[in-house]
Amino acid sequence: LRGGVGLVSTAADYLQFCRMMLNGGELEGTRLLGRKTVELMTVNHLPAELLPFELAGIYSPGFGYGLGFSVLMDVGLSQKLGSRGEFAWLGAASTSFWIDPAEQLIGIQLTQFQPEEYHPIGADFRVATYQSIID
Repeated sequence: LRGGVGLVSTAADYLQFCRMMLNGGELEGTRLLGRKTVELMTVNHLPAELLPFELAGIYSPGFGYGLGFSVLMDVGLSQKLGSRGEFAWLGAASTSFWIDPAEQLIGIQLTQFQPEEYHPIGADFRVATYQSIID
C-alpha cells in the first residue's frame, strides 16, 4: 500500500520531470507547479530531533526530507559530493535521480537490478558526474 509501487515511466519523461523541477516548476514556457510550491517541496520538513533519519537500518547524516524528496542539508555530514539544497529520490531496482540547483545539474540512473547493494554503481555514477564538471 505504497503510492509509488508499480509506477513506470521512460527516461525521456523522467528527464522532463527533472527539468521542470530544476526550473522551479516550469517546463518549456508552461508553468506546471508554482515556484513557491517547488521551494516548499525541496526543503527539509523534519525536526532536528528526527535527524539523521533512518530508513531500513541505514542512517543518512546531512540529509533531511522535503515533500517527496530527500534534501541535502550538509555536504560535510553527508560525506558525498554534491551541493546544499540538492534534492533526490530513489526507486526500486536501483533507480535514482538527483537535482542540484546550485550546479544546474540533473543526474538520472535507470538501472534494473536487485538487490541494490550487489552492484553499488550509484555512488560511482555520482562521483564521476561531479568530477566531470569543468568551470
